[in-house]
Amino acid sequence: MKKNLRWVIIGLIAVATVINYIDRNALAVMWPEIAPEIGATKEDYAALVTIFMVFYAIGQFVFGKLFDAIGVRLGFALSIGAWSISIALHAMANSILSFSIFRAMLGISEAGAWPGAVKANAEWFPPTERAFAQGIFNAGASVGAIVSAPLIALLFLSLGWKGTFLLIGVLGFIWLLPWLIIYKAGPNREGWAAAAEQALENSKVQPVEAPVGVTPATGAYVPTVRQLLSHRESWGLILSRFFLDPIWWLFVSWLPLYLAETFGFDIKQIGIFAWVPFVGAAIGSLFGGWLSGWLIKSGRGVDIARKLSITLGGLIMAPCLIAAPQITDPTLAVIVIAGVLFGFQVAIGNIQTIPGDMFDGRSVGSLAGIGGMAAVAGTLITTWLVPAMTKVSYGPIFILVAALVPLSLLSIWLVMGRIAPVQPKSSINKDS
Repeated sequence: MKKNLRWVIIGLIAVATVINYIDRNALAVMWPEIAPEIGATKEDYAALVTIFMVFYAIGQFVFGKLFDAIGVRLGFALSIGAWSISIALHAMANSILSFSIFRAMLGISEAGAWPGAVKANAEWFPPTERAFAQGIFNAGASVGAIVSAPLIALLFLSLGWKGTFLLIGVLGFIWLLPWLIIYKAGPNREGWAAAAEQALENSKVQPVEAPVGVTPATGAYVPTVRQLLSHRESWGLILSRFFLDPIWWLFVSWLPLYLAETFGFDIKQIGIFAWVPFVGAAIGSLFGGWLSGWLIKSGRGVDIARKLSITLGGLIMAPCLIAAPQITDPTLAVIVIAGVLFGFQVAIGNIQTIPGDMFDGRSVGSLAGIGGMAAVAGTLITTWLVPAMTKVSYGPIFILVAALVPLSLLSIWLVMGRIAPVQPKSSINKDS
């Protein structure tokens, strides 16, 4: 295991993401039964999604900085411990107010998984493996979404919604045991990591030496948040997340309700159908990571490999989004939505690796967290629009998010510029 420690670590993070998605999807799957019990409406559900996403945005920034400060090991332990307590507390909710409090707690704590995974990826993997490692992590989100609908439906039928929330809250604490045992420290300090791990860490290309924001011991450019935001490369990433992530969250948050309202499904039928689109997402996560890695090994640069993979994902997503609301057969509809999520994961896995391609690992968590905040901001806009745009059908909201795909691609190709290690502005000005 020592030789493949980095793969064990990313595998554990992927499992954490499975648990993350089981926890966050539980409310959506059980909402058709919870809502009448507490006298809630579709607008109340949109409010709960909004509260979750607002605190999720705050959590992206907070945990991004926290992971950079305390490291991946303790950062993940804090995040998953807090969100496991938060989901278990849902069993005590009896009103929109109490659900709102617990969704806020869940949102801020679950957000830590994403900047933490990006930071771990940048620390443990070289550019040729980074996108595939990110794909493994993202596949965990997809697997979580796949298993959550049937699992939650089964638990609900046996335990009710309160018992279901309590039981799934235990999963995170079970995960903590192997995590704290296996992950002793980062690759530069891991006493029992194999020499191959050290070679991979040392093989990563570092930005050139520069006087501003440079760590003297290593010569690496470790920008502050303000310095990160002074680079167009950072803004290309931020805007791409702002435009693209609402597509994922539309289906994570609203797919069970879409199936219930469009096809008249109950919770049992939702459990049978709602997992299908996320199979496409899981395949897309692995394929997108493999594709850019293969392009790099075939002689393409990181810049073109990432951009071509992201563009392919966009070209798959948009047509499927336009076609999905025209379909009246539920089986075919979820298969087309699987195509949407396949394309999304091909694109997003490569977008999420870009911070590690451009900046030193000690800044990656911060940039990933800021990108996550932008993703939430875009998602909140679509969340507020869903109740108003779906009174007759879900067609208008599907078309709207399809229009976001080219905007995300333009952010990558035009705003970001070249994907490469970023130099401090003082060094750029000095060289020119």
